[in-house]
This record gives sequence, C-alpha cells and structure tokens, in this order.
Amino acid sequence: MAKQQKGCSFCGRPESQVGFLIMGIDNVRICNECALQAAEIVKENTLSKSKSLQLKREDIPKPIELKKYLDEYVIGQDEAKKYLSVAVYNHYKRLLQEDEHDDVEIEKSNIIMVGPTGTGKTLLARTIAKKLHVPFTIVDATVLTEAGYVGEDIESILTRLLQVADYDVQAAERGIVFIDEIDKIARKGDNPSITRDVSGEGVQQGLLKLLEGSIINVPPQGGRKHPEQKMIAVNTQNILFICGGAFDGIEKKIAARLNTRVVGYTANIETEQIDRKNLMQYIAPQDLKAFGLIPEIIGRLPVLTYLEPLDRDALLRIMTEPKNSILKQYVKLFKMDGIELTFQQDVLEYIVDKAIEFKIGARGLRSITETIIMDKMYEMPSKKIKSVVIDLDYARSKIEKANFNRLKIA
Repeated sequence: MAKQQKGCSFCGRPESQVGFLIMGIDNVRICNECALQAAEIVKENTLSKSKSLQLKREDIPKPIELKKYLDEYVIGQDEAKKYLSVAVYNHYKRLLQEDEHDDVEIEKSNIIMVGPTGTGKTLLARTIAKKLHVPFTIVDATVLTEAGYVGEDIESILTRLLQVADYDVQAAERGIVFIDEIDKIARKGDNPSITRDVSGEGVQQGLLKLLEGSIINVPPQGGRKHPEQKMIAVNTQNILFICGGAFDGIEKKIAARLNTRVVGYTANIETEQIDRKNLMQYIAPQDLKAFGLIPEIIGRLPVLTYLEPLDRDALLRIMTEPKNSILKQYVKLFKMDGIELTFQQDVLEYIVDKAIEFKIGARGLRSITETIIMDKMYEMPSKKIKSVVIDLDYARSKIEKANFNRLKIA
C-alpha cells in the first residue's frame, strides 16, 4: 500500500506539488502559497478597517468640491450647502490636527440646520454621506427618551455609528452623526420643567455629554434587551454632530423678536427691510431657546444655518434636474419593463402647483406623482405597449378622483 503524502491542510495539495510546508500544532500544515494568500487577506482587512484613519491632506475634499457634489443632487439651498460643506471640511482637518506640534487645539463646530418640512435637510445629509470617507449615520431624535423609560437610550446613537464602522472604535470616534427631527425633543414650555419631560428636555440633557465630547459606555447590541453585554467605550471628542429640524412655528418667535427691536422713528424704515415671506433667514440662537431648546445644547451647536422654503421654480427643477430626480426614477422603472414613459410639461407644473397647495414641499412631489401614475404602473407591465404619455387631463382626473374618494370616506 502506497504511503500517503503529507499535504497542505488548506488547499489539500501534496508536498510534491508545493514549494514547502510550514508545520503547526496537531500536524496542521500550510504551504508557502497559502501562507502568502493569508498574508494578503490580513493586509486587506487591516487597510479597510483603518481607511478612515489614514487621511491625507491632499485627499480631503474642499468645500467648493463638496458643494458642487451636493448641487448635482439637491436643488437650491446654497447657504445651507456652504455651511455643511465647510463643517465637513473642517471636520476632516480636525482629524489631522494630531500631526501638528503646537498648543492650538481645533474644537469641533457642530451644526444645526433649520427649515420647513420638505426643503431637503435629510436629503443633504444622505447625499453628503456618499462623498465621505468616514463613518456616517442618520438617527431620528423622535425615538429617544430619557434613560429608564420606554424608547431608545441616548447611547443608541453611538451604537448605530459603531455598526456603520463595523465595530471599529477608532473609526467610529472620527465619524459624523446626523440627528434628524431635533425640534421634536424641544421642551413643552420656555421655562425649565418642574416635572419629568422624558422625551423632551430629558433627552436634551442626555445629548449634552455626546455633543460636548466625553467617553461614553456604549452597548454594542442596544441597551435594554441585552443588559449582560460588555460595554464599548467610545470617545465623542472627534465625532461631528449635524442636527436638523423643521421647527414648525418658529417664524412666530422670529417675528416677535424682530418687532421688539423696532422702536421710535426708524420703525418704518427697519420693518420695510424685513422679508416677511422668508423670516427663517433671520433665525438666531435666542429663537431656538424660545422654541424649547435648552441654552446648554444651543451652545454646543455653534453653527446655525437655515433652509429656505422652496418656490415654484425650485420645485419644478427638483422634478427633473437632480441625478436621482423623481421623474428619472419613474422613467427608469418603466424602462425596466421596456416602456417609454413621458410626462408633458403642463403635468409637471400641475404636480408642483398641487404640492404648493397642500403645503407639503418637495416630499409631496413623489406622493402626488405616484397617485397620478399608479394605475399605469399596475396595468402597463401586463400589456404589450411600448410607450406611455401622461397628459394634463389624465393627471387632473386621477388627483380629483383620489381627493373625492378621501372626502367620501371621511
């Protein structure tokens, strides 16, 4: 009986077909070629995990580059784009400040974006996330509650950042977090609460330690369902926080503040210079305090910017111009079934007019468009039709029918 040759325990090839074998315990062997492949795998994993830590100054996207990228996907909002681009650029530079040998330490500038619903706050955050080379996550403040109550703990924000960073703590500690709906945790009154406000002021107090920069013990699988799990210490000193909220009704606070400033003979001159149609541009930190944010959290969000209400022209451009515009998405959906979809120009204008009438901003454009072409999306894939044209009469009939049905049900 022939003696069995010793071979590689990984690839199975005998000793005669490889260069040499490396012996391990329990007669485990690895050939030279498998050892080289294993070294490459280890190298690739190490590089992918430390990618966000190996920033080079020349690779950092400049603010103008970031804004141009945002322009491809988001229409208008130039002011907010500038603030966001500069905040992200400065965040990258903060990550490199450890290489500088002086006593000047650059502090992070957390940013808060205020604007009506449907103006693009979350879209700006999602779009810039595609361009970043650091871990990025979006969390919703509405699910957060004070520790010990039903809802998610404040630490769950960092749990999601860790998940995005593949539990690489060093990478997560240099990430960016977008906290959406920050206005929903405003306290119920302008005065400090004498009772527990577990989803309002209590959450704001809990956020202070995250925004300021401290070491937080984070449960990797969520806090309350797995109390026995080992905590992960995360330092938030270099995590950039971007907050966004609609702050519905804050225009009244702004108007009241502007009116109190106007006294004496200069009253008429000053009030004429105020654009009453867009009071959001005059927003100041004291307006956020009057709305219900505590002064401590306002101080930890030093960069304040606003998003302008979208006018008719902006909504029309949103329908067609961005790379992932609503129109292009539906055209692609029909194209996948071999159908050419065409919207007449007056249909687009009708959709925009309805979005303005319903006061739902850019977010409503999709729902109105969906209502108009729902029947076509249902019927066309089963028919042998190569093209579909949506005209104004068809669009109007679908919207009126939908509204009629809702009224009838009500």
